Amino acid sequence: MIRQVGWMAGEFSQFPKYTRENIERIVLLDGFENFDAARRRGKGVLFLTGHMSAWELAPFAQALYGHPLHFLVRPIANRRVDALINAYRCRSGNHPIEKNRAARSILKVLGDGGTVGILADHNTTIEESVFVDFFGIPASTTSGLARLALRTDAAVVPGFLSWDAQRRKYRLRFEPAVELVRTGNEESDVKETTQRFMRVVEDYIRTYPDQWLWVHKRWKTRPPGEESIYPF
Repeated sequence: MIRQVGWMAGEFSQFPKYTRENIERIVLLDGFENFDAARRRGKGVLFLTGHMSAWELAPFAQALYGHPLHFLVRPIANRRVDALINAYRCRSGNHPIEKNRAARSILKVLGDGGTVGILADHNTTIEESVFVDFFGIPASTTSGLARLALRTDAAVVPGFLSWDAQRRKYRLRFEPAVELVRTGNEESDVKETTQRFMRVVEDYIRTYPDQWLWVHKRWKTRPPGEESIYPF
């Protein structure tokens, strides 16, 4: 994992060298027909992803292939560092949306048939989450993705980057859109739909465990009354 963090930083530093003409030497698209089918529905696409491999490269390459997107970001305290990182991220045509002011911007992007990328494999405050199983342990997981999808009918397309050692290239794989749960009970539908999202993320991590980049306490937030599972 430590090696992967360094690898990620190395790839990020190379973004200025990547162009539409050479991106195929670095990143291959796999299952693009799944993303294209979702996009053609015209109701916008929510790009479900996680911190896999050199994850910053996934949306960057997608934009160079001709399909830019908006992505949620949490501002970095150091303004100069924040400006530098976002300048790199946006070189290929992508646009950031500040996480704390996201709702209206996301609805506009989806209304215009655009794509919004959301990293969904991190701990979330209890006010913004539902608890669903993640590797067999209830995990506080953002409910916003499911709420947006259920209310807008935007397609939720999983997309993950992985390193293909044999071809010595990255593979950006798009899966078919996740079927949403619609029973008429909103809270139940949000929870069950979020559980489906997490199963997709978990499956990718099980397939590429050495490429999941997350040192953060994923199970930090606990249900009311439950003690912390971390000893430190």
